Amino acid sequence: MKEIKPRAILLFLLGTMLLLAGVSFLFPEEGCLLLGQKITFPSVKKYFSQKTEAKIDISNIVALAEKQDSLTDIQASDSLHKKEKKEISYAEINDPSIKLITTIQYPDSAKDALHAFFEALAELSVDASESIRILHYGDSQIEGDRITDYLRQKLQGHFGGSGIGWLAAMPVAQSVGIKQTWSDNWDRYTIFTAKDTRVKHNNYGIAAGFCRYGAYEDTVSLKNAWLKIKTNTNAGASIASYQKIHLFYANKNNNTQIQYIENNTVEKTDTLKKGSFNILKIPLSQTPNTFELKFKGTGSPDIYGLSLEGTGGVMIDNFGLRGSSGTFFTQMNMQHLKLFYDYLNTKFIILQFGGNTLPNILNEKMAHDFGGYLQAQIQAIKKIAPQASILVIGPSDMSIKEGENYSTYPLLEPLRDAIRQAAFNTHCAFFDMYDCMGGHNSMISWVEQGIAATDYIHFSPAGARKIAVLLYSALMSDYNRFVQKKKNTAY
Repeated sequence: MKEIKPRAILLFLLGTMLLLAGVSFLFPEEGCLLLGQKITFPSVKKYFSQKTEAKIDISNIVALAEKQDSLTDIQASDSLHKKEKKEISYAEINDPSIKLITTIQYPDSAKDALHAFFEALAELSVDASESIRILHYGDSQIEGDRITDYLRQKLQGHFGGSGIGWLAAMPVAQSVGIKQTWSDNWDRYTIFTAKDTRVKHNNYGIAAGFCRYGAYEDTVSLKNAWLKIKTNTNAGASIASYQKIHLFYANKNNNTQIQYIENNTVEKTDTLKKGSFNILKIPLSQTPNTFELKFKGTGSPDIYGLSLEGTGGVMIDNFGLRGSSGTFFTQMNMQHLKLFYDYLNTKFIILQFGGNTLPNILNEKMAHDFGGYLQAQIQAIKKIAPQASILVIGPSDMSIKEGENYSTYPLLEPLRDAIRQAAFNTHCAFFDMYDCMGGHNSMISWVEQGIAATDYIHFSPAGARKIAVLLYSALMSDYNRFVQKKKNTAY
């Protein structure tokens, strides 16, 4: 074996270091896109000029969230009548700097952007059979019912309603308190990150996806499948107390049988109808600990989802769409989506996206362009759901590691601004989650306090609750202002 001299090793190392230094000087500081992925390279300049930025003090924000969370809202009661405008208790914010960053923002031309929703809330009767629907769309930041669960708990406690609402047949992440299981022949078909090439139509339903059992192209083999739902005490009283189940589906065949089973007792066997939009209404004799659906037939229907509902009040659905940028709506059959919105009496839609887009934003033009894409989605939604108010939530603070330190993504604020402008251009309200957290580099403090994950992107369960508390308080502050104005006008 030929001996390698120390001088040769030294020259090799020096050459490698010079080569890497050259690449570092020539590589764009903002990175570049390669096959749809952002590629970055360490900068020598940044490495030698690193400085530790001052930590953001979030103590006032955390204290405010804890104070709000400790309050007990006025509970719904039989004394509340349909025409009575009901106010909700919440903590008054005395610090103007905190109040500024925990409020909902409105375009000058649409200060009433949420009034239709507020009116629907105020008109609810506790003992009415009609319910109104809130749809919360977002990326993995709300996955597993995070943030949504708190809004549901509080609003149902005040305005009535029960049940968790929408569940996918085969969820990516389980909701707290609801355990779902299914036979091993189920598969998902989605459009919220990219259109599934196996699907030849654009009828993806309200959750931008559906589930089927067996191979998609197999429409002749006899198949069996099952779904099971089990509730537990972690779900809370209102979520665990549902009185009916609605199954939303599309079906090409006449011979699909379905059997539903409450607490291991067979209640009924039915046959699914043909059509691209069908609803099987399943009344329950009692709130079951376990509920099971069994399917049998040739081919498989497209199962859009199940809705676990009470009677009347508020229903809030969580659509945590992992990996989505929120720009999928215009790829779907919007008239088909309208059938869902109309049937559910949708009054409020929350859109919470941007986090999955940020790592691929290389300059301010790309941030601005994303705002345009999102604006097109909002416009499409407003056309099919003109009765619904829309709240757009901006991205949270997200950190990227530079050397030994973490700091906010350089283009987060331009992206946030573009998303806000998209909301304002479409006469929607906007909630700035980035500022609500404390702004630039606040994620570092959230991680250090254990209320955000160590990926410096997602909230921990405790952190998600704090953000939900602040969002809920902002909503109810504006709702109370709306109610008070209605009272004054009446006089």
